[in-house]
Parts: sequence; C-alpha cells; structure tokens
Amino acid sequence: MKALELAVVAALAATFAAGPAAAQVKVALDSPPDLEGSGSYVWANAFVEHLNANGMPAEEYQRGALGGDDELFDQVSQGLLEVSMSPLNITGSLDSLIYGLRLPYFFESMEEVDRALYDGGMLEKINEKVTPQGVRVLAVNTVGQGSGIFNAKKPVETVEDMAGLRMRALDESQIALFQAWGATGTIVSWAEVPNALQTGVADGYINPPVVPLLFGHTDFLKYFTDAEVSPSLRVAIVSEDWYQGLSEEERATVDAAADAANAANRDWLARQASVYDRLEQAGVRVTKLTPEARAAFLEASAPAYDSGLLTAEQIDMWRKAKGE
Repeated sequence: MKALELAVVAALAATFAAGPAAAQVKVALDSPPDLEGSGSYVWANAFVEHLNANGMPAEEYQRGALGGDDELFDQVSQGLLEVSMSPLNITGSLDSLIYGLRLPYFFESMEEVDRALYDGGMLEKINEKVTPQGVRVLAVNTVGQGSGIFNAKKPVETVEDMAGLRMRALDESQIALFQAWGATGTIVSWAEVPNALQTGVADGYINPPVVPLLFGHTDFLKYFTDAEVSPSLRVAIVSEDWYQGLSEEERATVDAAADAANAANRDWLARQASVYDRLEQAGVRVTKLTPEARAAFLEASAPAYDSGLLTAEQIDMWRKAKGE
C-alpha cells in the first residue's frame, strides 16, 4: 500500500512539474489547410510540426471549429486557447500601433516589413502595449503578394475607375480609404462576403491575389488589379498567461517554432508568382498598374495617413524602424 501511495505521489509530482506544456497546444487556423495556396497555413503547420518534434504536443484546429475571429481572440486573452491565426485588426482593438502595417503604399516588400518588426523593434513595441491585456503577437505572417483590388464589375486601370464601386471594408479606416479613391465601402464580416458579392451588397474587396482561389470567390469576382496597396499580413497571437507560464526551455521551443514558421512562410511567398496565372485560368482578368497609375493611387491614399487611426508619432516610429 505504501508503495502504491508513493507511486501516486510521484505521478502527481511529474504532472505538475510538466507545467502548461504537458497539455496539448491548440492552434486555431484561419484558412483552409492548403500548403500550396495559404501562407497562413504554411506558418501554422510549420509551427505545429516544430512543437511536436520537440516534445510539445500540438494540434491544428480547422477554421471555425473553435469559433470566429472575435471568439478566438476572447479565448486567447482569457487563457483558454493557446494560439490563434488572426487578422491584424484583432490586435489593433487593443492598441493601434500595429495598424502601421496597413498603411497604403508604405512598405515596398516583406523584407522591409521584417526589418521594421524585428531589426527595428516594432514587434516588441506592439507587445509592450498588448501583452498586459492577455495577448501576445508571436509573429506576423504573409498570406501572399501585396493586396490588390478585386471586383465583379469592371477593370480598374486608374484610380478614376474606382468610381461607382462599393467595396467590402474591414473597418471605418478602410471605408475612408475607398472614399479617398472615389469609391464607397461597407463593412461586411468575412463569413458574409460570398452572400454580399452575390447580392451586390459589395462589388469587391482588397485582398492578396490568392484569396478568391482559396475561398471559391472567383465565381463572383472577375477583375483583379495588382495594385500592391499594402503587404498581405495576418498575425499569430498567443495567450500571454500560457506563454509566461511556460518554463524557460518550453518558451525557447515556442520561440524557435515561430522562427521556423517565419522561415517557411517567407520561403512560400518566394514561390507564389504563378498565382496570377491561376487567377486567369479561373476566369479573372488581371490588370497591372502602370507606374503613373500607381503614383496616382498613392497620391489619392494620402488621407489614410491623417485618418486618426495612427498618430504622426506612431507613423514616424514605423518610418524609422524600416530604415527611412
């Protein structure tokens, strides 16, 4: 009997010593599990594989299985979910600094984004604001080439062609951008986008070129302008309570998994040139802006810098971080 009691005590001690990492790390996906088409999934899959290979059990959960973006955010902030692949504006609801990544025509490349985030310290500054509220931005991942303009009505070759289009917007700041371009905007949740496109509530949206292919929207969207408005980015957020509850070794494993996932995600981006051919094969007409047309879009986008979403000081922080 004494031996049995000692065995039970030893088992309990081992359980508590193992800490939070002994439980499965749940990773909520935000896209279909497509290693060819989804940069977000490439990141999540590499992250999970690294954790599993290094003694931290982890599992992917399909998009929607644990709730929508808002529900996932609540679960992460409360410590109920370890990792979620999420939109930028989820973190922006806690602090606006991350919105520098959405400034139109601000970043020339993903390399410039990485320089600002990692070498320039902007990811650390973002986390200084959001971690006290229970959420950590573990990484920023690309979901494809720069965001372009999709619509169901007409080719867009100049900023003047935006007139008459009603675009699906993420938030009020994106509505202001569309208005600056001469279009209108309406806020539509992602789940409602197919219906909005079919019924004419929205004529199109801004997204990386791969998105309609991933989500089956090429039945509705027939025109794409490769405007490269801004980098196509999502974030991997983690529960700060969970992250801080890890041992130093476990936290190092998580950080290394994020590094491995970043590398896989950037390697994937370098192989995405064929996406334009895939769009055309799906019946979408692709338009490339001339340098003059792109300059006109840039000039028309100036009000986005004075929208109040970011302060002049915050924009200057981003400029310095990317090396201007």
